Amino acid sequence: MATPSERPLSPDPLRWKALAILAAAQLMVVLDASIVNVALPSVQRDLHFSDSNVQWIVNAYALAFGGFLLLGGRIADLFGRRRVFVTGLALFSVASLVGGLAPTAGWLIAARVGQGLGAAIIAPAALSIVTTTFTEGAERNKALGIWGALAGAGGAIGVLLGGVLTEWAGWEWVMFVNVPIGVAAAFLAPKFVRESRAHERTSLDIAGAALVTVGLSVLVYALVDAEQAGWGSTRTIGMLVLSAVLLGAFVLVELRFVAHPVMPLRIFGNRNVSSANGVSLLVGAALLSMFFFISLYLQVVLGFSALEAGLSYLPFSAASIIAAGVASQLVTRTGPKPVLLGGLALTTVGLLLFTRITPDGTFVGDVLLPSVVTALGLGFSFVPVTIVAVSGVTPQESGLASGLINTTQQIGGALGLAVLSSVANSRISELMAGRRPDEAAVASATTEGFRLAFAVGAGFALLGLLITLLAVPGSDRSASDDVPAPAVM
Repeated sequence: MATPSERPLSPDPLRWKALAILAAAQLMVVLDASIVNVALPSVQRDLHFSDSNVQWIVNAYALAFGGFLLLGGRIADLFGRRRVFVTGLALFSVASLVGGLAPTAGWLIAARVGQGLGAAIIAPAALSIVTTTFTEGAERNKALGIWGALAGAGGAIGVLLGGVLTEWAGWEWVMFVNVPIGVAAAFLAPKFVRESRAHERTSLDIAGAALVTVGLSVLVYALVDAEQAGWGSTRTIGMLVLSAVLLGAFVLVELRFVAHPVMPLRIFGNRNVSSANGVSLLVGAALLSMFFFISLYLQVVLGFSALEAGLSYLPFSAASIIAAGVASQLVTRTGPKPVLLGGLALTTVGLLLFTRITPDGTFVGDVLLPSVVTALGLGFSFVPVTIVAVSGVTPQESGLASGLINTTQQIGGALGLAVLSSVANSRISELMAGRRPDEAAVASATTEGFRLAFAVGAGFALLGLLITLLAVPGSDRSASDDVPAPAVM
């Protein structure tokens, strides 16, 4: 049963101002998964990353973010969601400053891990505050519609902002830009965000969080390294076995050896939670990779500047924000499942359209239509999947549910990028074997590799659609009132 600190007896009069602060922090967290994508060629050149290692600039953030989200959600529930939210903002801001000052590849990757840890603290605390501040129904759907709009548009906004900053100020500013946002949000939070926590006091499952993070990191590294080491090599098989052992140990620890696990497996008995997180994993796998490959296609193959590549995401940003606003209205009228099905169908079609890119293509002919279709799918997917994932959980588990949906999205992104990068690089290597590495041959092979990656990504989205069709409950409308388009009030 909710305690007064978890569910106010009357609506918080500052709740919409609080949402503005929480949403700004969430936007910072989401866009930082993609803001570096346009800057990758510049960072690779300045800090001497190899072609196979450059993806770690993205994956270091996603893995630390996803691996510690559950622990972050638990800490927020126990020690105060606002207090933990402010602490995460401080860590994120410091790590961003360090990243902008990075003189070496290793330094930058370490800073990205620090950003990921800060994000793992911020995101579940913020979403948990939203779900405990707004009552379930039309008002919460409106708040989550804003949340979904940011989740859907944040990736595209990150690429756009990354292009502008890289072109006009240098890639370091894709790190520095977070500092004033984080500091401002940390300063304003105590004024407008009400403190809340779960009523019970329990221990933290550090061992569980460490096992799942290290296990997933080893798995991603094995997938990334397999292209060079060989899929049947002793090194690849050994790392895959080690990953399986670590993840198996994580499950065992959660079931047997801790009284208060970081991921109580009983929560997967909630069909909403289990199905929504399965879909979120696959959506993350498909879409984080899309930003990575399209950013490289525009710059490496089509020769766009960082600014031109960033501006190319304007239609994507606009379409995803509009779709999220429409989705928040439709969810209240029809329930989340039909909206999610439509979103995943559009995402699948958009990624399949990306398989038609050509080495001598154009933005209008090869990128614009797939971008808009995929953006519509993204907007229609994130709002309902978030609503499903936090529906029907107790207030005491809101931090866990919030952390879990963010976790599966980030882990899905890291695993998807590792798999699709390996697929693309293997195809490129196969096509370039024995060929003269002139500009035309490289562009042709690179495009073919990216096309194959997009086809596999479309398969991920299609699998998410099938899971939604078969496993996501067909729920009643959560409220009869219309939900206005997302707007911070």
